[in-house]
Amino acid sequence: MITATLPPAALLPLAPHSPGIPAFSVRPAHQDDGPALAALSQPFVRTGALRERPLSLYLSQASDFLVAQAPDGTLEGCVGLHEHPTAGVLYNFCVAPHRQGSGMGGRLLHAAFARARNRSLGTLFTATTGSGRLFLRHGFVPARPSLAPATWARSLDPDRNARVLARAL
Repeated sequence: MITATLPPAALLPLAPHSPGIPAFSVRPAHQDDGPALAALSQPFVRTGALRERPLSLYLSQASDFLVAQAPDGTLEGCVGLHEHPTAGVLYNFCVAPHRQGSGMGGRLLHAAFARARNRSLGTLFTATTGSGRLFLRHGFVPARPSLAPATWARSLDPDRNARVLARAL
């Protein structure tokens, strides 16, 4: 997974509980959310923060995702949790630019932690080409790729120079 953060110029400075920001809910994604997941991810793909993934992946792996949904039904954040036998991998984590700084990313992470614990996963891994600040604030630490699930570690693109982070649950 690549942490999806747009360049600072694209960010809107919003306080975590700004009265101008409507509430949101976090829920498991449904297969019919696939097109919205792909659309939400596209700005981050264009900046290189996320890898390109086909719509078919979002449709077939929608059950991996947790989504943050605005009251009007719009998806404004998402994170995938792929399960391996004893560990999970967070991927395609992104929050719409107008929601960054609102606490949405933290709520998505906490929902992913709860899902991983419920599925008896002992560790979560992720990879980021960005600063990883959100992950580090939530207990992730740098980790060697060799500690991560082997199939995922082999799938990392060395040209992206992503940093692997891990968090025990």
